[in-house]
Amino acid sequence: MTTTPNTRGFLRLPAAALLAVIVCSGNARLGAQEGGGRWHPQVEIAWNRYYTHADLQGLMDQMIERWPGYFEVEIIGQSWEGREMRVYSVGNKAKGDLHQRPAMWVDGNVHGNEVQGGEAVAYLAWWLLEHKDSNERARMLLDTRTFYLLLSQNPDGRDHWFNEANTASSSRSGTKPTDNDRDGLYDEDDYDDLDGDGEITMMRKKVAMGEGTHRVDPDDPRVMLRVTGKQRGDWLLLGREGIDNDNDGRINEDGKGGYDMNRNWPSDWQPPHIQYGAGDYPFSYPETAAVGRFLAAHPNVAGTQSFHNAGGMILRGPGDDTTVTYPAADIRVYDALGEEGEQMLPFYRYMILWKDLYRVHGGFVNWTYEGLGIFSFTNELWSRRQYFNGPVPDSLEGKDSTMAFNDSVLLGDAYIDWHAAEHPLYGGIEIGGYKRQHGRVAPSFLIEEMIHRNALFCARHAEEMPRVTLAQPTVEDLGDGLYRVEIVLENDALIPSRSTLAAQEEMGTPDRVTLSGAGIQVVAGGTMPDRFRPERFQAVEREPERLRLERGVPGRGRGPGQVHLAWLVTGSGDFIIRYQAEKADDGEVSARIE
Repeated sequence: MTTTPNTRGFLRLPAAALLAVIVCSGNARLGAQEGGGRWHPQVEIAWNRYYTHADLQGLMDQMIERWPGYFEVEIIGQSWEGREMRVYSVGNKAKGDLHQRPAMWVDGNVHGNEVQGGEAVAYLAWWLLEHKDSNERARMLLDTRTFYLLLSQNPDGRDHWFNEANTASSSRSGTKPTDNDRDGLYDEDDYDDLDGDGEITMMRKKVAMGEGTHRVDPDDPRVMLRVTGKQRGDWLLLGREGIDNDNDGRINEDGKGGYDMNRNWPSDWQPPHIQYGAGDYPFSYPETAAVGRFLAAHPNVAGTQSFHNAGGMILRGPGDDTTVTYPAADIRVYDALGEEGEQMLPFYRYMILWKDLYRVHGGFVNWTYEGLGIFSFTNELWSRRQYFNGPVPDSLEGKDSTMAFNDSVLLGDAYIDWHAAEHPLYGGIEIGGYKRQHGRVAPSFLIEEMIHRNALFCARHAEEMPRVTLAQPTVEDLGDGLYRVEIVLENDALIPSRSTLAAQEEMGTPDRVTLSGAGIQVVAGGTMPDRFRPERFQAVEREPERLRLERGVPGRGRGPGQVHLAWLVTGSGDFIIRYQAEKADDGEVSARIE
């Protein structure tokens, strides 16, 4: 049954912004082509707005109804408040088992306020399915890859951000009650919407000249400037809207939740006194435990993308340079993907977490690479540098880029002017500031471009997951009933079938190559480092018919992307060479010894 999203749970957007999206985003709405060159999507979705968790699931329901042969749905767990965490396995089921092919995990919204990640996840499925009949690469991705999609790691925080008064940065946490101020109480001092407008903005109070910490910007009365030197202030800036609910002399210090699911993963996990929000132990939250169980049970995942906001960043680990060293071969793969991402995502930068941003202990994409051997990125969606092309124009001199953008592009819609209110402690105050949907999330008319570029970055990542092929084996008669069988395994993708770190740390199961035949006896087997110098044959000590490739098959990012194997055999008849791998397609070829 089709679920039609309602209009209650998303941010209403100005008509001018909606019109801008309709006019500008036609290129992304290519669906089934009709006569006369006109294009119409098969599932019409408005990508110029943000959706609640239930409404995002409703969008996926529409896609499932239209393309049932491309979806499997698994409920992997429930959030703290009982919302279903559904993983959508997306791929062409007519081409085989979705869980027996290389897969990419894509999720969004591990932090509740970072909402655009959920839309980017849904958009990835929609775009590929809409284009599978007209775009060969989209079709190949759906035929040969699986996408494991989780709309939101943090559905409770997401819906809390939509449905209650918040700032752009609040509701980051999940909603499990947490004693943030360590007073023995839980969630007792959250923000308070003093003027009832559904937004949490700033408070200020007028005081006698010289008694204040701030003054009004003479060029823009909305802007507060901290006084310095001999300047005299007549305003006190009191922070976000709130009252002292627990009478401890502070406000807004113990809101709903207060933990960070992106600090709760095993890789370099540190306790809360070192890493805020880390929880009692790795996987101590129901949401992270559910994701961890799923990924542990699906070793076919060869790529990971987790969507956050904001800042315009393509991030990789490590989160701390003192814990793990990434091998040079893996860094080359990361660099190639990240540098292409910079080209695909204007104003974004490819960065290393600990070096270019800040140190993170227990981060998700750190764990998926360092603990599971999966090449993984976190994209921070939306760059504020997209407000203007270059510096703020002269006509808006004196304004920061956010205020200038608000005034010139949004006609003031992003900002609530200062207005009078009463506070139980401070008496007469003024309230005003930016609305929650501005600053950390893209404005409506830029949403579709943002999520399109980021979703297609995932598609490129998936295209570069390992593609191992087996050449036809050669058979050389060495005399006296002994034969040498040689084969070349080639991977023309960027990503190896096993990361170098996975090989070093013995993560998962190595690739396996077996030679078998009813009339064939394997005498020796091993690798051929130099196919032109067979005397350098490196034989294994045990089970020569079954070769383990600890380093897998390298991708083109590690050189020619080939592995040369050989066996010495006796006997005659048909034989089969089979290749098996966790993160690449299995394959086999057959030949005959006369």
